[in-house]
Amino acid sequence: MSLTTAQILATIEDLVALAPRATGTPGGAAAAAYVEERFSRAGLTTEILEVPSFAWRAGECRVEVGEASDALTVPCSPILHSALPAHDWTGEVRHVVDAPVVDIGADRVGRHDVRGAIVLFDLTFDMTLAHTLPLTLFLHDPGRRVLRRDVLRSRNPYVTSLARTMRDAAAAGAVGVIGVLRDYPDSLGYHNEYYRRTLFRLPGAWVTRAGGARLRARLRRSPRATLTLGVERSEVVSRTVIGVLPGSDRPARADERAARSGDRSSRSDAVMIQSHHDSVGDGAVEDASGAAEVIALAEHYAAESRAGRPPRKTLLFTTFDTHFTGYQAHREFARRHVLSPDAPWRIVLNVTIEHIGLRAVEGVDGGFAGTGETEPRGIFLNVSPAFTARIAGLIRRHRLHATSILGSGLLEFFAGGIPTDASFTFVSGVPTVSLISGPLYLYDDADTIDRIDVAQLEPVARFFADVVDDADRRRGSLLGTLPAGVRRLLPRGRW
Repeated sequence: MSLTTAQILATIEDLVALAPRATGTPGGAAAAAYVEERFSRAGLTTEILEVPSFAWRAGECRVEVGEASDALTVPCSPILHSALPAHDWTGEVRHVVDAPVVDIGADRVGRHDVRGAIVLFDLTFDMTLAHTLPLTLFLHDPGRRVLRRDVLRSRNPYVTSLARTMRDAAAAGAVGVIGVLRDYPDSLGYHNEYYRRTLFRLPGAWVTRAGGARLRARLRRSPRATLTLGVERSEVVSRTVIGVLPGSDRPARADERAARSGDRSSRSDAVMIQSHHDSVGDGAVEDASGAAEVIALAEHYAAESRAGRPPRKTLLFTTFDTHFTGYQAHREFARRHVLSPDAPWRIVLNVTIEHIGLRAVEGVDGGFAGTGETEPRGIFLNVSPAFTARIAGLIRRHRLHATSILGSGLLEFFAGGIPTDASFTFVSGVPTVSLISGPLYLYDDADTIDRIDVAQLEPVARFFADVVDDADRRRGSLLGTLPAGVRRLLPRGRW
């Protein structure tokens, strides 16, 4: 009963009711407690992985241009995680930057003299769906939901020009940035990620396309602006939930002693099923949908085990925190449970589920308009060719339309990861099957319950149950693109 549309949707509604589920907030703690309670009630052994992270808040954000007697105030919202002097900085600061404005549009910072200036730039969304085609090994697209010009031109909201603009502006001596959401609907609810490798040293604010036009018109008369941003950042404790369902192929006592002594070959194989429960706003698609799928699968396999049909391999069900605050929990999990010689299991496969949502475009009113279609999605994987072929068959069987298989072996070794929540176990050497999509509203307050692709909730759950069952029947050392013995010789954990 757990893998039904009604059950999964009810779980999504429960998680959305706890929003915002941001790391270190009451909603975030409540979401972790909710997931743990569901795991525990199903009969799993549970653990909360507590890892330090950071909560960033802006108490004040204002953009003004013109003389005080005739100043124009442009509605704005803060660029999240901006005005940080260091990655581990905590404290309070209020920036009031009065400076000339250098408007670079969508150009590169390096082509302009921005020393002592506020950089005004157009945020660009740099990755279209067409960019994934060179990685595509298989595409299930009945009815041509994907291979249409308008769909292939659509852009996801997380591969952007923000990080490089922030980095280059700070290096060139700028004192602040204002980003125009030029190619985005009329919304100030855009919540950018903390990009982890790039420190946002400068204070920054977002304005809409219309706000940017008003700002630029006034700047032609008075080329100075005042950017005010008040920031508070504190260290908080993140809570990642781990539920364990033991498999029937557990080591004998002698093997258990060997495992405790550090013999990795004697440890039981485990399959990891993952998403994240944190969010900035309602986070219905990002990622109550994925967390609800993980809970549904946990309850499904726990029921199977109680009925006398336990999995052979241990199953780990995990919903992560820190997706929006630096991935500290993901890194710590990889250190403890993948890279450490004392890791309790040998994780032979990771399956990650994110973003079961409907496609949206900018509407005639400037907002987000639903299309009623499934958002095109990709499955990043680095498993054996035979397993890849079986997964393609399962995509067809469960009618996961608008779904492609993206080969990610080269990304593992040359790009330092994949753009999904699975990236840290992936680069640590774990074979991975990771579902993700990038609807336009994903980082916006518009990610509400009506964006869920309800018709696809059960097919996705049953697809992943079949993927896990397939892996459970086979030798864990042969699931990846490389034999486990060869994979262990390669550098891991490059993050």
